[in-house]
Amino acid sequence: MTADNQVRIGLAKSDDALLDLTDAGVESITSILENADPKQRLTDLNEQGMPEVAKDDVTLLSPIEVQEVWAAGVTYLRSKDARMEESDFSATAYDRVYDAPRPEIFFKSLPEKVVACGEPVGIRADAKWNVPEPELVLMMNSRGNIAGYAVGNDMSSRDIEGENLLYLPQAKVYHRSCAIGPWITVGASEEEARQWEISLKIQRGGEVMFEGNVSVNQIKRSFSELADYMNRSQAFPFGSALLTGTGIVPGDDFTLEEGDHIAIHISGIGCLLNSVVRV
Repeated sequence: MTADNQVRIGLAKSDDALLDLTDAGVESITSILENADPKQRLTDLNEQGMPEVAKDDVTLLSPIEVQEVWAAGVTYLRSKDARMEESDFSATAYDRVYDAPRPEIFFKSLPEKVVACGEPVGIRADAKWNVPEPELVLMMNSRGNIAGYAVGNDMSSRDIEGENLLYLPQAKVYHRSCAIGPWITVGASEEEARQWEISLKIQRGGEVMFEGNVSVNQIKRSFSELADYMNRSQAFPFGSALLTGTGIVPGDDFTLEEGDHIAIHISGIGCLLNSVVRV
């Protein structure tokens, strides 16, 4: 968004500059994702001499426009183990879904409720154990094809989820519980994306409270498998976004507090930055 509050679509030219694609008639990210070859479309636009804008002169909005956001769970071994530690009641269910043919997939957020890079994510006021979940996001078009990737944060209230699996929607879906950004990377194959590294850093008062990292290659299920199940018996006329699960889980002695700062970085994409508020 520009300084005069105009929403425009930009193409990252470098770490410091964007190309304004307005003159080329690009009015939405969705139109790029719906293209038969998004990478080639952007390559062509890059060669048309679009106006350049300094990144510091704009505010990055969430790249989610009209896409529903869903999430896959228990796709990393570490996540399975952590979920089993939350509750003896839930342990068997999590153990089974990790090895089951059908993945866990659940609704996460309406598009208008997704938090952008630089905006605060929320922790529930009625929860005592809140954590971020850094995740790779698959951006799919209306045909169910993976058209790009983004960085995601699937905020979670682990004490609520651990109390009873039927409380999952309350633990996962609430105000400011989903952040996606800072933009979308297109053109990478699954083989390339699996070489990326996901890292998480949480700071409080300038002090690092937690750090962790994991390779995207640790996701047990293939991207095509997740996309297939996501689109079964579904219709997404504007495409969809799927968070692919987390392999970075802070210990049970850590919980987020209001004022914390979360940085999630995925090599090959960029860094999603959010502060924390209680909601």
